[in-house]
Amino acid sequence: MSASIRKIVTFVEEVRSEMGRPVDPPTRRAAAVAVIENPFAGLYVEDLADLVAIGEELGGLLTERAVAALGITGDRVQSYGKAALVGENGELEHAAAILHPKMGTPVRAALGGGAALIPSSKKRGGPGAVLDIPLGHKDAAFVRSHFDGMEVRVNDAPRANEILVAIAITDSGRPLPRVGGLAIADIKGQDGLR
Repeated sequence: MSASIRKIVTFVEEVRSEMGRPVDPPTRRAAAVAVIENPFAGLYVEDLADLVAIGEELGGLLTERAVAALGITGDRVQSYGKAALVGENGELEHAAAILHPKMGTPVRAALGGGAALIPSSKKRGGPGAVLDIPLGHKDAAFVRSHFDGMEVRVNDAPRANEILVAIAITDSGRPLPRVGGLAIADIKGQDGLR
């Protein structure tokens, strides 16, 4: 099954100053969000394979859109995250089916890798509900400077029978990080942790 996409929205955030201090180079985040029809809205369906396939399809599409929005190549992405917001006639398991079994492979392919788990969140809400996309370093979960998040919302989505699906990426960590953890220069990128 292919996703029935009503619209795609792209967000770019660039932080140039934090607490009166310059952030140089600026930290940048992008999110690409698809608003799709939920084929199982209002139904209990045991086999969610169609949503799993949609997640695989959207993983590559949304990651490519987010990378293009930052104007970088996929291998320069430092952090990633994914999230889904189901409308009132859907269930959280619909979001899980999209996000977990197969979405990660095309995300990593578009970025040229990614050893760490892709942070994710799921929620239910109506049009204009806020969706927080958690972020973590793509190769090493112990890089605390990249524990972050990006907030998105689409004013007319999700409608009751829709799902909002999002991928977020960054070209850096938080502005002015100073809480320790593994440094970027010390990443091995083998186990997803260090």
